[in-house]
Order: sequence, then C-alpha cells, then structure tokens
Amino acid sequence: MEITLNIQQSEKEFIGACINNEEWAQKKLYEDHYSLMYPLCLRYATDEDEALDILHEGYIKVFRHIGKYTIGTSLKAWIKRIMVNTAIDYYRKRSRRRVENIDDARSLKVVGADAVEELSAQEILKAMQKLSNAYRSVFNLYVIEGYSHREVAERLNISESTSRSNLVKARNKLKSILLSKGITYER
Repeated sequence: MEITLNIQQSEKEFIGACINNEEWAQKKLYEDHYSLMYPLCLRYATDEDEALDILHEGYIKVFRHIGKYTIGTSLKAWIKRIMVNTAIDYYRKRSRRRVENIDDARSLKVVGADAVEELSAQEILKAMQKLSNAYRSVFNLYVIEGYSHREVAERLNISESTSRSNLVKARNKLKSILLSKGITYER
C-alpha cells in the first residue's frame, strides 16, 4: 500500500498522527528519512548490522519523543540529532573509557590528508568501520558533524586532550588502513 500526503495535510496533522502511533504516519516518516539516516548510522558503526541496530534504536526514540518536536522547525535536523545521540549512546554502552595524554597526540602527525579526496565514499566508509569505537566516534563528531573538541569531549565524557589524541590516531589509522589496501596518494 502506497501512502501519499495530501498537500493540504499539514505538518501538525502528520506529527499528530505519529504521536497517536498511526502506522501509516510512522511508516512515512521512517521511509522519508531512511536514505539520510542509515548512512549517518553506518559512519558510526563497525558494520551494516550494527548500523541497523543504531538506526532502529534511533527511530524508537524518534517515535517515543515525537511529541517534543517543535512544529515548523526542521524535522530532518531533529531526527538527525536523535540518530547522532543514539550512535553516541551506543558507543558509550560498548566501550570502556581510556584516558590518553595530549603529549601523545602532539607526537603524532597526519600525512597525506588530501588522499581522502581521491577515494570513493565506499572506500572511506569501509576504512572508518575498521576504527575502534572511540576513534570512529571522535572522527565522526569532529570531522563530519563539525563539533569542537570541547563539544566532542562533553558528548563522549572524555577530556578534550583525549578527543584531540583520538582524532589524530583515527586519521593515522585510516591512512594505515587505506595504505594497506594499496590506496595511495602522491602530490
């Protein structure tokens, strides 16, 4: 059964239907945002199964808290924030905190960062999935989502220096993974 929304059907009515757990509305919300949210979850996951776990956990939270959504704001942005927070919660459940020293980060260097421009999204995603939860989460939040190290530290309950250190190590690990596959970049 294909569901389409009538132009006159307002966002308020649609969200109201989601609040009332109307299956058609929840299905429409899920399908409309799946193509944007699944790749986001995949960036935080180690594989497709884990990404689906994060996605479905995120949608459960979306449906549970849809009444908190402010009509007239960006529904996509609201759902994205829930998915990122769900991925972070998933990371927290599965990893132990490690405290690392900022001096370790200072001694590390990122070489050939422009190589990423020459890679396909699929190659980068597969390499990211090989990172540890800690490295992958910091990389995603800082590089892709645009959070500052202070914000990353607050979200992951780590120090700013650990955020910086994990970012440098994530970049180096990504480079190592890509080089091991024969993916190189020369300037």
